Amino acid sequence: MRTGTVQQGTAALDDTLLSRRRMVEAAALVSRSIGMVVSLLYGLGIGGIGPSAVNPALAAACLGGAGVMAVSSALSVLGIRRPGSRWYTRFSALQVLLDTLTVVVFVVFTQRYTAQVTWPLLSLPIAIAAIRHQLSGALAIWAVTSAALLVMPLQAGEGVGAICMNIMIAVITGSQSSAFQRQLSTLQQVRRELQHQASHDNLTGLPNRAQLAGRAEQWSGRRLAVLLLDLNGFKQVNDVHGHAAGDKLLHQVAQRLHGAIGSGDMAGRLGGDEFVVLLPDADAETAARAGARIREAITRPVSIGDGREVAVGVSIGVAVRPAGGAADLDALTAEADVAMYREKHAGRAA
Repeated sequence: MRTGTVQQGTAALDDTLLSRRRMVEAAALVSRSIGMVVSLLYGLGIGGIGPSAVNPALAAACLGGAGVMAVSSALSVLGIRRPGSRWYTRFSALQVLLDTLTVVVFVVFTQRYTAQVTWPLLSLPIAIAAIRHQLSGALAIWAVTSAALLVMPLQAGEGVGAICMNIMIAVITGSQSSAFQRQLSTLQQVRRELQHQASHDNLTGLPNRAQLAGRAEQWSGRRLAVLLLDLNGFKQVNDVHGHAAGDKLLHQVAQRLHGAIGSGDMAGRLGGDEFVVLLPDADAETAARAGARIREAITRPVSIGDGREVAVGVSIGVAVRPAGGAADLDALTAEADVAMYREKHAGRAA
């Protein structure tokens, strides 16, 4: 029950980043839709939001800005549909550049051809850059908007005042966004650690019973071979050399076991000196060959430090589920357990 709770929590954290990206893109889509409508009305002289007689150059800038916003909106739609794409960050940066270009051109033309004061709109791309690319993005766009302010026909001191106001906006919004991103990164790191702890054995790093069961469930209905391994002589290593030496032995066995199986197979530790190997689509002959490789790898001497070496044997039990079979991992492990103890007792009798 505890493992299930941890896995549900980490899955929710996984979705957090994707949900945030979708929310950012949805907000951008809505705000640009409003911007496109306003730009079209302004450029066409409709609605009374602009001058009654619109300069042709200003009208062209407004219509062009609406077109650029349409392109940016298409990128937002793509971001909503594929927030986990490896291209997301680049498309996000492109949107920031396009949004900045649109706002800067609009402000430059309105300041030049009308009596309206529109330079406060330059804070918008700064805030957008902060949300998408944290403090560094906000400062970069602040530099771009500041350059635009310096070439605008503003009243004395107005440009400097606007630049100072925008740098405060950039620092405040960018710092908050960066802090949130660091918090999210920390949560993601914690998620990965919790997920690893919930699905792996702490000593050997191999998958634990929970992850093995989950993988076996994914292979339901397919042919599956299960190898159950029990080390012979492990207790003597612990008794003679101590538990630290036993831990080193288990860790080395896990590494050798992982190296002896195929890329599509899975090896895990059930506990103590007991390991299990899952071989999807393997028949009895394939499982026997895998068992031979594993046996050869495990029985080689293992260094436990201070120039000491130990060697252990291994008993292997095999169970094979045919394609379409209904046996689950527990049933296959129980069957392999019987075969493994049969081999172990046969070895003792010999």
